[in-house]
Amino acid sequence: MSWLQLILETDADRAPHFAALLEQSEAAAVTFQDSADQPLYEPPPGATPLWQRTRVVALYPAATDTAPIIAALELAIAPEALPAWRIEALEERDWNRAWMEGFAPQRYGERLWIVPSWHTPPEPHAVNLLLDPGLAFGTGSHPTTRLCLEWLDRHPPTGATLIDYGCGSGILALAAAALGAAEVHGVDNDPQALLATRDNRDRNATAGGEQTPPISTWLPEQLPPIQADVVIANILANPLIELADRLCARLRPGGQLVLSGILAEQADQVITAYAGAIHFQPIAQLDEWVRLDGVRY
Repeated sequence: MSWLQLILETDADRAPHFAALLEQSEAAAVTFQDSADQPLYEPPPGATPLWQRTRVVALYPAATDTAPIIAALELAIAPEALPAWRIEALEERDWNRAWMEGFAPQRYGERLWIVPSWHTPPEPHAVNLLLDPGLAFGTGSHPTTRLCLEWLDRHPPTGATLIDYGCGSGILALAAAALGAAEVHGVDNDPQALLATRDNRDRNATAGGEQTPPISTWLPEQLPPIQADVVIANILANPLIELADRLCARLRPGGQLVLSGILAEQADQVITAYAGAIHFQPIAQLDEWVRLDGVRY
């Protein structure tokens, strides 16, 4: 089946109203897209942020007469003028396959691979984690996650107890377990993230290859009173600053702290929040993001 797209260029305030009008026009689907290449960083649970310049896209069967739809939109917002719009034909294709083609195996460091389940691992004897895009943030493609995975590859936590604070999809917890950690705890305040972590843990446990230790998942208030050898937190700068005392309390003296989700201009603020507790190594940067890692005094 072929399709038409009706595309409206608007802003974050008016986008939901236009989406509601288009849904009333019996569009097969209505979605929002970034119209100005503006990054949206990980939102709080339950939040649905929109871009300052937002594109509203409605999908219709190819035979649809779009003139009445445009007329209805103009009437609904009169006397305001309808923002810029256009109609585009959408080629017929297998959208499931097209979506899957966007995700290929990726290597992090020397021997760690993240492999979507529909791919064969390029290096069968490497450390391969099966991870599909799904319920929670974190498939390895974002620079903040890549920085953490590359650190784990260079500093395998062999025999260590590790806490992944803000575990999301569980990707860092899975990598730590596969790289030799003896005990791994995934912590997140979003139950959906804990579900995703357990699903990914179970998928990798039954995928064959080397056995990894169990990964326990916890809401922050339920985490047992342990001190870990490694605490890794890929969140955002402000939460990392707020969590400084809590994360340091979870790390044994001499243990290693890894922090990411930090924009380059925010690094000094985060370092200041941990001053007196952590001796940081030189900053690692990828694009506009940095990773801080250091040892607890």
